[in-house]
Amino acid sequence: MPDASDSKASMKVRDLMSAHVEFIEPEASVQDAAALMGELDVSALPVGTADALKAVITDRDILYRVVAEGLEPRRTPVLEVATRQIFTCGPDDTLESAMDLMASQNVRRLPVVNDAQRVVGWLTLSDISRHLLVESEVVQRALSQIAQRPDARL
Repeated sequence: MPDASDSKASMKVRDLMSAHVEFIEPEASVQDAAALMGELDVSALPVGTADALKAVITDRDILYRVVAEGLEPRRTPVLEVATRQIFTCGPDDTLESAMDLMASQNVRRLPVVNDAQRVVGWLTLSDISRHLLVESEVVQRALSQIAQRPDARL
């Protein structure tokens, strides 16, 4: 019986990544970034284009580098406060290697780049967590047992 670690080792980043990636222009205001993040229900946006990734702006960047510093979100360009150190993975990397990179660098998301360094996807900790929960036999068995109990409230 295969376990979650076997699945994780053989699964590729391309299997879980989102292929649709929304970018924000480096000159856009932090307010624009926050509005787009809210609209898309995401906590980060890549800054630049698929061919020229400059940084990643996160909700934490906005909180700590704009709000806490008292900067004006309408006048502050995204690139001024975005995280410029970017860690990436490739679509053919294993899920396990992407997870190791995320853990070692303490990041929650990775731009997925091809051999030409063009952004072709976006992998998030949420994507991985959702998959592992769905694929976990232990979780599925527990949910099944709960659902079968006569006193279960669903």
